[in-house]
Amino acid sequence: MDNRKDDLKMFYQLLKMLEQNTGGPFYLSDSNSKSLPRRGVYFFMEHGELRTDSGTGHRIVRVGTHGLKQDSKSTLAQRLSQHKGAIKTGGGNHRGSIFRLLVGTTLFDKNTECSTWGQGSSACADIRCGEELLEKEVSSIITKMPFLYLDVDDAPSPESMRGVIERNAIALLSNYKKPPLDPQSHEWRGYKCNREKVRLSGLWNQNHVDETYNPSFLDTFDMFIQKTGSFL
Repeated sequence: MDNRKDDLKMFYQLLKMLEQNTGGPFYLSDSNSKSLPRRGVYFFMEHGELRTDSGTGHRIVRVGTHGLKQDSKSTLAQRLSQHKGAIKTGGGNHRGSIFRLLVGTTLFDKNTECSTWGQGSSACADIRCGEELLEKEVSSIITKMPFLYLDVDDAPSPESMRGVIERNAIALLSNYKKPPLDPQSHEWRGYKCNREKVRLSGLWNQNHVDETYNPSFLDTFDMFIQKTGSFL
């Protein structure tokens, strides 16, 4: 755990540099997606979720990227737009965003039920209409989360440096079945999620939370931070 703590400290020191280079943090509610780099990695924080072991400030609660499949045309702006939801209606499509899906499960209680949530890769208009209020609440939650972006414009592939940074950052940050560092607060919304990997990792992620990170990814992270400037 000692090495992980040191690596966490280094990770957040590098994030601070990224924040300075880009002028962040940013919010999906006011970001200009047209000015984002074409491809990259994003890091979301959450108000009330603070670091306690690696230093001070907000802890990262979600890491993600996009378009790792060969020949994918997906852009960073498109991926963040899926998380953000629809500007005109305030709603969104959780079937196109696992982030939205996970946050949505925390809104279920005896007075708010949605049996169709997370069911299928698409849905008819009647089902989407029944999910609309929940989608709006999810949009309200996610757009209040500050985030940073990293410019990594490499070709889509399973070996992409975006994928390397994403999975290693998640594995480093995750507290899933390991001694916790920078643990989630007692009030963290994720405790209400119906996915064990979210609840135990302290992240709005499922993939890679149970993996082992390679510390050398921090050098790659640093290299791309030096190249990332302000887009927004």
